[in-house]
Amino acid sequence: MDIGVFLPNGRNGYLISKAGPQFDPSYRHHLEIVKKMEACGMDFGLAMIKFSGFGGETQFWEGCLEGFTLCSALLGATDRIKLFGSAATILMPPPLVARMAATCDSVAPGRFGVNIVTGWQPAEYHQMGMWPGDEYFGYRYDMASEYVDVMRELWSTGLSNFKGDHYQLENCKLSPRPEGKIDIVAAGQSPRGLRFAAEHADYAFTFCTGLNTPTAFAASNQRLAEAKAASGRDVGAYVLVMVIADETDALAEKKWQYYADNVDVAAVEWMADQSGRDAGADETASAKRINLPEGAVNMNTGALIGSYETVARMLDEMAAVPGTRGIMLSFDDYDTGIDIFAEKIQPLMRCRQDHLAVVA
Repeated sequence: MDIGVFLPNGRNGYLISKAGPQFDPSYRHHLEIVKKMEACGMDFGLAMIKFSGFGGETQFWEGCLEGFTLCSALLGATDRIKLFGSAATILMPPPLVARMAATCDSVAPGRFGVNIVTGWQPAEYHQMGMWPGDEYFGYRYDMASEYVDVMRELWSTGLSNFKGDHYQLENCKLSPRPEGKIDIVAAGQSPRGLRFAAEHADYAFTFCTGLNTPTAFAASNQRLAEAKAASGRDVGAYVLVMVIADETDALAEKKWQYYADNVDVAAVEWMADQSGRDAGADETASAKRINLPEGAVNMNTGALIGSYETVARMLDEMAAVPGTRGIMLSFDDYDTGIDIFAEKIQPLMRCRQDHLAVVA
């Protein structure tokens, strides 16, 4: 069972609370984080991308480090861990991203992957005059499909004359080509988003919704399995969840309540306004899920809240859900969270024992 970390390269990480740690992202902070991740046997990290945050008192995500640049530097300072950078398809042409990814692969062959971000927050693209209009929501995954096809052709042959509805290339070249395989990961949860992942990605994110409901994502895994069966491809599910742990269940629950009681209302309202712009999104879509009121303080990515023993047990339950290939963790406090996971939670996880024996 792979374990990874959702890197906090956006301001304040993934907790929209005035009571949470307040910080601007930095390379030095991330270097410390990935060194800890590698030392404790974690497998991967992912750097998201956001060009405009949610504002509010906390200025949530108003600062964000660009993922490819960050990952390239981190790959050069590590030996084993795999890192994914996020490509905003609206802004970054696929031949450019293919070359950027090949450069990252040159730094650390086989240890870099690309996260495809189709975009759901119009304001961050409006500010640059790059939002294609709300009709984009209807064709974004068709565009993303061509996007990945272009990159994979360039990586495999170094030449593309791709002709599609969204991209037309003429003798487009890439050299040098990557030495290792560059994996693709995608996060769409709608039927169309899952079909895109099943047809074009190597990994698809699912989301552990709710509080202390470690198997609640099973239906998402099943929908991915059905999409995979139709595509005939093997795509692994990576499940995203936040860990809030302490010595006892009561102490951890008190911490969560403190965060929730101090939610940055203005930032959450901004998130709700932007995520509501896709009029065609159904209840399974990421844009609908993140602003549900019961968990908006951590973007409804789900949370495992409890003692070290409780959290370890719930992570084992997640690992046992059919289709789960890995779990990507976020933390309320990254300065202490990875240490706590490494020293107090991971040693109790049955699903990690074989892996840790190999890493050791």
